Amino acid sequence: MDFFKELSREEYIQFFSWLAAIWLLKFILQFFAARRRWAQPEAKEGILSVINWAAFYASLILFLNFFSTQDWLNYTLYQAGDVKVSLRLIFTAFLIVSLANKFVRVFTLQILSSVYEHYHVDRGLRYTFNRFIYYAVMIAAVAVSLTTVGLDLTAAGAALGVLGIGIGFGMRNIAGNFISGIIILFERPVEVGELIEINNKIGTIESIRLRSTIVRTAKEGTLIVPNQHFIEQIIKNRTGSEMLASVEVSIKFGEDTGRIENLLKEAVLQEADHFSSYLKVDLAEIRLVDFKYNTMLFLIEVPVKNFDTKQKYESRLRHAIAGIFYEHDISLASFPAVEGEAGM
Repeated sequence: MDFFKELSREEYIQFFSWLAAIWLLKFILQFFAARRRWAQPEAKEGILSVINWAAFYASLILFLNFFSTQDWLNYTLYQAGDVKVSLRLIFTAFLIVSLANKFVRVFTLQILSSVYEHYHVDRGLRYTFNRFIYYAVMIAAVAVSLTTVGLDLTAAGAALGVLGIGIGFGMRNIAGNFISGIIILFERPVEVGELIEINNKIGTIESIRLRSTIVRTAKEGTLIVPNQHFIEQIIKNRTGSEMLASVEVSIKFGEDTGRIENLLKEAVLQEADHFSSYLKVDLAEIRLVDFKYNTMLFLIEVPVKNFDTKQKYESRLRHAIAGIFYEHDISLASFPAVEGEAGM
């Protein structure tokens, strides 16, 4: 081919020999890595991934080295000052960013994880460190790659500054979420793995990004919450608190309160058998908490292990209470109609 006419036959043989050696070494290393017994399966997967990517990048570097004198690879696409931007420079810029991305991921997953375990660093602080390292390395890699292809970062910064003034008002929410993400990562009001309540929905924080936070709930699926919400709104952190299944029961005034309490205890124990490993029935509380509209308000609270159990047990408990009250001829209280609805 005309693209490769400048290389001699010996250079071709040398190139393909080195390329074959790289991939042969890759298969040998993978063979021994696969046969070895690893204490942690994650370590094995990490090593195999590193070997794959090392072979790929070594092949790419070998290609750029052998064909660096080719006219098509050095053809000037555009010129920025004294820098002539060619395919070789673009490949090099891509290589810098891609290598930085792979390096920081391997470093945080395979090396820093062992350091975190040794010093017993909690999960939230690990996530903060990993995010900070990732963003710092990637920003540096992008800056180096842009400089490589001849982009003047000083001029680019000035242009972005002028542009930012023009679109700043339109993007103030994005900027606010971005700054809030940085605040969350460093101030850590909430952390990855914590259980929170947001807009009457309970879920676990899966990841904290620069613009939004991912919260996985039991019923509603995944919530993508703007970071600004965590800074400006009141968020209930349920991680350190005990989760309670709670049911309110309103009884007409005049019933025997002791009898009602015993019947409610019977309902709690009756349904506890279906959730024996998820409840703490011995810590259940039944209290007469209020009088209103000629009624007595009882509150049942039972400690549960998770949100899914809470919802299911509350439903079963209401069914049990309705059945027991029907058997003992006890009616629930009826609240007075709202003014204006009496004639409806």
